[in-house]
Amino acid sequence: MELSLRDSAKLLNVSEKTVYRWAKQGDLPAYRVNEQYRFNRADLLQWATSRGIKLSAEILVEPSGGSVPVSLADAVRAGGVHHGVEGSEKSAVLRSAVAIMPLPRDVDRDFVLQLLLARESLGSTAIGRGIALPHARNPVVMHVPCPMITVCFLKQPIEFDALDGQPVTTLFTMLSPTVRAHLHTLARLSHALQRPEFAEVISRRACCEEILAACETIDRSLPSSPSVAV
Repeated sequence: MELSLRDSAKLLNVSEKTVYRWAKQGDLPAYRVNEQYRFNRADLLQWATSRGIKLSAEILVEPSGGSVPVSLADAVRAGGVHHGVEGSEKSAVLRSAVAIMPLPRDVDRDFVLQLLLARESLGSTAIGRGIALPHARNPVVMHVPCPMITVCFLKQPIEFDALDGQPVTTLFTMLSPTVRAHLHTLARLSHALQRPEFAEVISRRACCEEILAACETIDRSLPSSPSVAV
C-alpha cells in the first residue's frame, strides 16, 4: 500500500523534512513517482521496527467499515509457536517455517515459500537482535481464515544479512488473507517487539502459553476504537 511523504511522516512521528532527508540519503526505502517520493507501508513498518522508531498510534487502530482481525494473540495462536526449527541457511529455514505453518490444504506451500524468498531478494527482513519478519512485500489474497504469525525458534543461528550483523535465531513468519489484515498484523507485531517485556519473553524462548499471555497483555494496551482510517 502506497504512502505519501506526509502520510509517512505522520506514521513515523517525525517531520516531513526528516522523512525527505532519510529518503534522499537512501536510508529509508522509497521510490519516485512524478518526482515525488512514495513509500510502501509494509517496508516502512519493518524499517521503523529495525531502528526502534515508535510508530504513531494511528497505525494500531482498526479502520472503520471493516472487521479486520488485529489481535496479536489471535494471530500467534493461529500460526503457532515452534522450537528447534531446522535449517542451515536462509532458504532452508524459510522452507521449514512454511512446512510447519498450519495452512489449509488448498494453499500451495511452494508458492508461499516463493513469495517469502522473493521478498528476501529485495532486502533482508531481519530487524536486528536476532529477529526476522518473513512476509510478502505486497501480500496477495491467500485462502487462510485469519492473519497468522508462526513463531519459529531456530535450532541454530542463521546468517540473514541483518543491519546489526547478528545472525537470526527467531522468525515471525506472517501470512494474511488480505493486504489490510497483513498491515495491521505487522503493525501490532512491530509495536510488540519494541516493548521490553515482550522482547524478553522472546529472547528466552518461552513456551507458547507464556508468549500468548504476553501478546494478550500487548493487545489490551493498544487502542481499539475504529476512529481512524488507515
